[in-house]
Amino acid sequence: MDENEAAQLRKAVVEAVEKQISDDEPPETAETLERLTGEGYPRDEAVLMIGHILAVEMFGIMKEERGFNHAGYAGALAKLPQLPGDSPIQKP
Repeated sequence: MDENEAAQLRKAVVEAVEKQISDDEPPETAETLERLTGEGYPRDEAVLMIGHILAVEMFGIMKEERGFNHAGYAGALAKLPQLPGDSPIQKP
């Protein structure tokens, strides 16, 4: 994947997160954004963290040919700023 493709993918994921927030569906997305910004993370960084979780879920849907795992998605959001397989993201 080249830089242009990566940028387009990142933009699409951010747009999907923003839609989840504006639609309040699932509500855990907006709740997570509020929690992370309340903990001192800049909004754009918090959206990217949420986007990472959404991208992992989307990959799982495609790879495993399954439906959206709401409980798994909500659980992963609850663990932020810890990303799957990583240590917590440090506040700036």
